Formats: sequence, structure tokens, C-alpha cells
Amino acid sequence: MKRILFSVIFTLLIQSLFSQSGEWNTYLARYEKGPGSTLVNMSLVKTAPDQQYPYLFAAGVQFRNCTAEGLPAPLAFNTLNKISDSVVALLNRSGKPVLAGTFTYQCERKDYFYVTDTTGLREAVTGLLARQFPGYRPAFLVKEDRSWDAYLRFLYPNEETREYMSNQKVVMQLQKAGDKLDQPRLVDHWLYFKTETDRECFVYTAVSKKFKIELKEIVAGQALPYKLHISRTDRADLRSINTLTNWLKEEAKKCKGEYDGWETVVIK
Repeated sequence: MKRILFSVIFTLLIQSLFSQSGEWNTYLARYEKGPGSTLVNMSLVKTAPDQQYPYLFAAGVQFRNCTAEGLPAPLAFNTLNKISDSVVALLNRSGKPVLAGTFTYQCERKDYFYVTDTTGLREAVTGLLARQFPGYRPAFLVKEDRSWDAYLRFLYPNEETREYMSNQKVVMQLQKAGDKLDQPRLVDHWLYFKTETDRECFVYTAVSKKFKIELKEIVAGQALPYKLHISRTDRADLRSINTLTNWLKEEAKKCKGEYDGWETVVIK
């Protein structure tokens, strides 16, 4: 079971697979036996489950060059990426599989595909690995998965993880601009509500926590038309901002609203 999110960046894992189509992202989470890294095609959630691809075919390898926590050691990534590229190329020759993601855990890494038929795939990948990567033991997970549970319930990040990933993108942009994130600064937030009463419910809580109400307006044509813009001076490092946005999301839900993100200025 996925329990504790503690990081999102695992760049070396995804260098080769970013050439695949789709919106790819990665996160690191803690499971029962330790950390696991997931690379996932986020864009597939728009069409999943796709009934044209009712079978899950996850194929990869067990590897020895791993850390004490079961993740790849730095020198292992080059070969693991070559293995993934080779498996992708092999399956592409046998049809048009959908690559949903990659999961690395306990010295084992598998690429997750959805396919129309699994006949002969296990044997083909086993032969490929024996010829080109003889030092690696094959690892497979093959089953019917018409509801795409492996993608929707396992690979795809939950709401808390998606919030963390979104926050990290903004923080990384600040760091890229030269911000050391060591100074508190004004942070702006946006929220939306279905009714004015719902919005005022949240405003009461926000004001009690010393947020400033910057703007209230109605955005016509939206399911949640009552917009709210608030601000407060806070720290913008990842841990601080993640704690804050999680609190804002929960408080917004209590008032039947939705939190819609934040932004701030760069401080050098």
C-alpha cells in the first residue's frame, strides 16, 4: 500500500522514456517494504479505461546494482533505461501497446503496458533479455485488467501526491530563477465556490488565520463561479508550501469549494 510521499524527483529514471508521447511525471513514495519510484503517463487518465486494450503486460527485470532501500544505484540507470527502450521497441513491433508507466521497487523495475493480446509477449521479452542483457532476471505481471486498475489505482498519483507534484513544479521554477527560498514572502492563492454563502464560509476561516482578502468576483459559466483571491506572507520552500496548500484544500472542501493553486514573486 502507498503510504508516505516524500519526494517527486527521480530524473535518471525517466531520461529515455520521456521520448514517449503523453504528459509524463514521476514521484517517489513509501510502501510496505520501502520506497518505490513511479513514472506515469498522466495524460492517459483522460481516456482510461480504454476497452481496446483490456490486458496489462508489465515486463522488466530484477537487478543487483541497487541501494539498501531497493532503488537503482546511480550506475544502474544507463542499463535499465536501455532495457526499457529495448522492451518498448519489441512491443511496438508486435502491435501498438499503450505504455502507462514504470514502477521500480525492491531491486525490480517493470514497464507497464496495456495491450490487445498478451500471446507470446512473455516469451519474446524473455528471449530479448537473454540475448541482450543476460545478467538480468526477467520480471513480469500479466493479467486481464479491463478497468485499468493498475493504472488508475496504482500508477496514477492520488490527490495528495498530485498536489505535492504541482507545488514542486512552482518551487523548482523559483529555484531556477535564482530564489534560495530562505525568505518569507507574499504568497497569493485562488479558490472557487458554488455559492456566495460557501465562499463566505471560507472567508471567515481565512481571515481568522490572517489571510488578506484580495478579490471576490463571479466568473459566469463555471460550476464554481464564486472566485476568491487571498494572500499572506509565508515561506515558499516545498515542505512549508505543501503543508499550507493541503490545509487550504481541506478547509475549502469544508465549505464546498476547491483550491486552485498559488503563486509568488522571486526573491534573490
